[in-house]
Amino acid sequence: MLVDEAKIFVASGKGGDGIVAFRREKYVARGGPSGGNGGRGGDVVLKADANLNTLYFFRNQVHFKAKAGGKGGSSNKTGADADTLIVRVPPGTVVRDAETGGLIADIARADDEVTVAPGGRGGRGNSRFKSSSNQAPRMAEKGEPGRERWITLELKLIADVALVGMPNAGKSTLLSVVSNAKPKIADYPFTTLEPNLGTVVYDNKDLIFADIPGLIEGAHLGVGLGHAFLRHVQRTKIIVHILDGSADDPLADYSQIRTELALFDDKLAERPEIVVVNKIDLPEAREYWELLNESLAALGIAEPLAISAATRKNVTRLIQRVFEKSAKLPRRDESAIDEAPIFELDDDGLPFDLVVKDGVYYVSGEGIERAAAMTYWDYDEAVLRFHKTLEALGVVDALAKAGVRPGDTVFIGDFELEWSD
Repeated sequence: MLVDEAKIFVASGKGGDGIVAFRREKYVARGGPSGGNGGRGGDVVLKADANLNTLYFFRNQVHFKAKAGGKGGSSNKTGADADTLIVRVPPGTVVRDAETGGLIADIARADDEVTVAPGGRGGRGNSRFKSSSNQAPRMAEKGEPGRERWITLELKLIADVALVGMPNAGKSTLLSVVSNAKPKIADYPFTTLEPNLGTVVYDNKDLIFADIPGLIEGAHLGVGLGHAFLRHVQRTKIIVHILDGSADDPLADYSQIRTELALFDDKLAERPEIVVVNKIDLPEAREYWELLNESLAALGIAEPLAISAATRKNVTRLIQRVFEKSAKLPRRDESAIDEAPIFELDDDGLPFDLVVKDGVYYVSGEGIERAAAMTYWDYDEAVLRFHKTLEALGVVDALAKAGVRPGDTVFIGDFELEWSD
């Protein structure tokens, strides 16, 4: 069963907390601060696995959360870094942000990987805050919170040749004849409800053929699951356009499919194409073959091929032509695959929003909220340091202009504070 769309939730691990500790040994006076740093939280990484060809696994598991980093220890011991959580996906997976739809990565090749949720850094222990003016700091940092988000996965099959055509044109029959694929075949439209892949071997070479379910008018708008089918054509090098020679108007069918491909992606109109008239074993197809051949030639289509997938007439010739055309094409340029930046949340120091409602001050912003989450509120020095961070970011000035007074309630994200100068 092919599943080519999924939506999953990923969350990286929180960084380990740094600690406040002092060296306490016999005969060692004023041993000084010795609190260690926390370890880094685990990343969430998507990695292409050549053994996978579907997103079916994600129907049963939707949430993926990496582990937190280890807490720092005394004697300057650093907490352990958490392991990276690797989520395996099939090659050809396009990753997007579920909220914005923005492209995160196109994982086209086996073993390609992308970090979709970087782990939080470990908090610093009090030994890292020692200075000439503060020999015994009583402050540390909590670990940075992990990153979390919903992402969508969209599979585009990695195939060399796409078999396209109207419903019941004979694409599945042809695929079953030329390859090792065993698609469902019946004498009615829309037998194929999902793409099928098959490997075709000829002259010690092989190509992957994809049977794209029958396209109908409006497919580029999503009619008849058009989007779900058309995107699988985008990665192929060659299009084999199969016409039903026994149809009422094969020429109109050809024009319609070409239009749908071009409206979905204008680059598909330029893709190398081989036009095939199938079912030539039927009397009505043989009767109109010469006329159809002339009409296709008038459209600039050179040497359309008449075949019968059912009786295998000219099927070998079709395979030869596909392999000949493939050999003349440049190799797929893997480096041309769109490079998308790895998802990154805002860094500390970015702008913030301030809202005053019923005498309560609400400060929000990715950077400032993360700084608040990393503060040990039980230590006065840590609170003072956070206040200096607010000053550096301009939050203190903004609150003053908004009329904040000592004793007023200020929310930094989810943290409720009583304001004090």
